Amino acid sequence: MTIDSIKTTLQGYWDTALAHITDPSVHLQAVSVISVYIVAFFLARIFRNAMPVTRNKPSESSHSIQMLAYKLGKFFFPIVAIVLLKVSTVLGAQFQFDAWLLNIALVIAVMIFLNSAIEEFVKSDNLTLFLRFIVLPIVFLHLIGVLPFFTQALSSVSLNIGNIEVSLYGLVRVVVFGALLFWMGRASNSIGQNIIRNHKTLDISTKEVFAKLFEVALFCVIFLLLLNIMGINLTALAVFGGAVGVGLGLGLQSIASNFISGIIILLDRSLTVGDYVELDDGTKGFVREFKMRYAVLETYDGKDILVPNEKFINSLLVNWTHKDSKQRYRIDFSVAYKTDIRAMCEIVKEAVAQHPQVISGEDIPFELRPDCEIDSFGDSGVNMFVEFWMEGIDDGKNRVGGDLLLIVFETLREHNIEIPFPQREVKILDTGKTPE
Repeated sequence: MTIDSIKTTLQGYWDTALAHITDPSVHLQAVSVISVYIVAFFLARIFRNAMPVTRNKPSESSHSIQMLAYKLGKFFFPIVAIVLLKVSTVLGAQFQFDAWLLNIALVIAVMIFLNSAIEEFVKSDNLTLFLRFIVLPIVFLHLIGVLPFFTQALSSVSLNIGNIEVSLYGLVRVVVFGALLFWMGRASNSIGQNIIRNHKTLDISTKEVFAKLFEVALFCVIFLLLLNIMGINLTALAVFGGAVGVGLGLGLQSIASNFISGIIILLDRSLTVGDYVELDDGTKGFVREFKMRYAVLETYDGKDILVPNEKFINSLLVNWTHKDSKQRYRIDFSVAYKTDIRAMCEIVKEAVAQHPQVISGEDIPFELRPDCEIDSFGDSGVNMFVEFWMEGIDDGKNRVGGDLLLIVFETLREHNIEIPFPQREVKILDTGKTPE
């Protein structure tokens, strides 16, 4: 290539660019693009300021819907601009107007909008790279109308396995859309469950039911969509799925039973998160979380016990805090027979009532105040007990029984009240025989 040919080529490019620049239609399109962005800016500002959820930045403790609405409010401007640009290109096509500059502006606006959405909503670094370097180029090729050529080229690379034809395009489509579907499923599941659990008008049990049902329904829909993308006939699959379902139902009875038991527990509200329960085998703990197959019990010694849901249905269950967090406990002690029992009972009741976690006071109903009574007459003294009510369970940070035993012991010693100990008399009987 000679210097003259290069100059001729460059001159041709320059003349073409100059013709486009001086073309009145290009000027009209440039003015349209600028006008669209100005109108979109003011419309987005009006929309955003009209709603408090998009105007005021929520705090960290705000509802998840408020956080989502505020983030979506940031995208009013690009969304309105894209809509107006699309309307402009459609009108240009109807009037047989070559709106190439508007099309370029539309593609750039869409790409910037998608990139901003990825920065705002995607927190995973690996997923961000996947979306930017795989999904965004695919969207760009689709917008400029070149994607069909790439899909045809990928479809031509195929492999036959029996009666099944596997193409490179099919594999790429399953991988890309499968990754997108499962990411959207996880994100939607997290957002949906947060919205359900933050709903103030529902109780904890109902929230857990709706959260689990939402999770199961969402992933079933994603699975069906993925099968459709893979090209699997769902009608033919229904017959096969029925047969497989019978087999799985027989083999997975325990899992199905635990799942249904969990739904029943949450619906009848016999057990909620935060309840302190005791099973028939002596297992005790606080219900911390419900899963599809089991519930998590947290014990006072730091252990998490995974209890199958059906065990709460089929066995005896003691729920200590289901309707009322107040519990009644007792401590036992003994005093000598010579003790003035009536005076001693009043002294012990007053001492026990001073404990900050014991429910007491003149404004408290009589049956909830501390009470000291005789339990039985022992071999060495009078067996007594003190009953008291408290909020919560007498264990862990609420351990009260040990403190009250010490208070009773110190109170008895302070008033010189004897605590008896076992005594035995040994008598030697004289048989009347003298030693030889």
